[in-house]
Amino acid sequence: MDAEPLTDPSSLPPLTPPPPVGLASKIFLNETGLRAGWRLLIYAALVAAIAFGGGLILRHFGRPVRGVFSPGYLFAGEVFSFVVVFGAALIMSLIEHRPPGVYGLPASSAFGKLFWQGFLIGLVEVSALMGLISAFGGYSFGTMALHGSDILRWAIVWAVFFVFVGLFEEFLFRGYTQFTLADGIGFWPAAILLSILFGAIHLGNPGEGWVGAAAVVMIGLVFALTLRRTGNLWLAVGWHASFDFGETFLFSVPNSGIVFEGHLSDASLHGAKWLTGGSVGPEGSIFSFLTMAILALVVHRVYPAKSSNPTPN
Repeated sequence: MDAEPLTDPSSLPPLTPPPPVGLASKIFLNETGLRAGWRLLIYAALVAAIAFGGGLILRHFGRPVRGVFSPGYLFAGEVFSFVVVFGAALIMSLIEHRPPGVYGLPASSAFGKLFWQGFLIGLVEVSALMGLISAFGGYSFGTMALHGSDILRWAIVWAVFFVFVGLFEEFLFRGYTQFTLADGIGFWPAAILLSILFGAIHLGNPGEGWVGAAAVVMIGLVFALTLRRTGNLWLAVGWHASFDFGETFLFSVPNSGIVFEGHLSDASLHGAKWLTGGSVGPEGSIFSFLTMAILALVVHRVYPAKSSNPTPN
């Protein structure tokens, strides 16, 4: 009688890690390692520790001279905030044995094609939004508030500042937290939860309101879609930065309820709140939801779903 042939090992299904054994292991671990909730807690602790230590230094050397909304103080705060959330993620990448780029900001794509595509999309969106508001009589550009070299100086200041705003806010809500929470509850449930949190935090801005916060939630979901389709956050960072730059500098209107100095003109919004957004600014306009919906469809068509995301560095 012939012996049965040996089974080719390569034809066997891959082995999965054994399930955790014991109560403590089941609480802290799953089949892939430490559960997502515990990783988020460790990340939050690292963020708090880095923020506390660095904040002592920042408050000592960077006290606001002209209030907390002075450009210098704001700039230092945004750079520091990004360093805190990204630095904590770098530590987590060592703990989790993952390349840090998987959390959304791969170095190989830094300020590359996707960033500039996003920057262009943001400028188109804010220009279309202001054009619609203006067409219905809700916006006036006014007279020039800056002249000569001040135009270039403030343009550079706000462009760089809002790049760091985009880096910080996108990574905070759609970087490590999105990656890890999605590992526990799925991509879109995580994106919805974090986008709601994104909007709720904006309610703390002076002049912000519920309609503006709802618009922030919606744009958060659109940015999550760009993450899903492109595999990283660089498109969203560029988009976020240029939209804020357009509101604050180019069109000189409130940005999430805040009016900054160094704007290009003495512009004004006038008319019903549904049109202008009121104290919130154009983000609270009904046309903001329209432009976001259109651009979500554009993202859906221009950036098709992929079977796998690109390998980040």
